[in-house]
Amino acid sequence: MTYQDHLHRAAAELQAARGLIQDELRAYPTPISGCDAQYNHLIGLRNTVTEALGALNTPAFVATPRTPAPGAGVESR
Repeated sequence: MTYQDHLHRAAAELQAARGLIQDELRAYPTPISGCDAQYNHLIGLRNTVTEALGALNTPAFVATPRTPAPGAGVESR
């Protein structure tokens, strides 16, 4: 198994987790008050999973001497 296979599997698992959390939020009984700790916890979990998926799908910037910061351009020599 390659690292790409593991990354695809991780993304699929995170998408499945987000779907389960979303289903639980949809089925949550109403009314929902602003101080409902369990509901707010589920929203936090959904946001965490969404951010993790975003991190998997966004290339990381790696600083080099020629490009020390994102958007700095490439220094020609």
